[in-house]
Amino acid sequence: MDKPGLSYNTEREQIVISEYGRCVQEMIKKLPEIEDRKERTDAARYIISVMVQMNPSIKQSSDYEHKLWDHLYMISGYNLDLDSPFAPPIPVEQQKRPQHIGYQNNNIKYGHYGQYLIKMIEAAAAEPNDDIREALAYSLAGQMKRNYLEWNKSVVNDQVIIDDLKTISNGRLVISDESKLNATGEMMGKMQPQAKQQQQGKKKKKKVPNLKANMNNPNNPAYKKRMQELGKL
Repeated sequence: MDKPGLSYNTEREQIVISEYGRCVQEMIKKLPEIEDRKERTDAARYIISVMVQMNPSIKQSSDYEHKLWDHLYMISGYNLDLDSPFAPPIPVEQQKRPQHIGYQNNNIKYGHYGQYLIKMIEAAAAEPNDDIREALAYSLAGQMKRNYLEWNKSVVNDQVIIDDLKTISNGRLVISDESKLNATGEMMGKMQPQAKQQQQGKKKKKKVPNLKANMNNPNNPAYKKRMQELGKL
């Protein structure tokens, strides 16, 4: 910008702590120019009071005064000589961007069953006891069918689940072709949203008649009976 005294914020110095604003930062930068130590300390205390007004939420902390003085030193670039009630903070090195940990590269052929279920099948396949391995096979097959229906809301053939279980376990977990898993409709019913079930369980409130209004209605039989008892009819 060509106009004297005016500039864009992008051309100015970056704000160290944005909660206090640029004006507070400029006041702190002027503190080293005050030669008298007592006057410099008094000016710092005044700036601390302004910082509290600019960021009142800091008072929620029990040691907020200590934090304010630390922030004062940080904004100044740790270049202040004051009679501070607290020890000046030690300059902290500029934080570096952490090293990228990388993305997972797990190539799962049967992704619709989920990675953890695949690991469970592999662990069950290593079971030496035949009876336990057979029981695990039926349990895992049921979970495979539930996961399949979560991924694809259509009907799934039990034979597909049985074949996939046998393939993933390298033939160690085998279920007979005549075996039947839980019905698809039963599983889909268990997976209904809870909100929908709550809505179905709600009962409609019964309308309570306004008896007082009805008693004042001349066409109401109760009104006529009441008037007869009072001898007005």
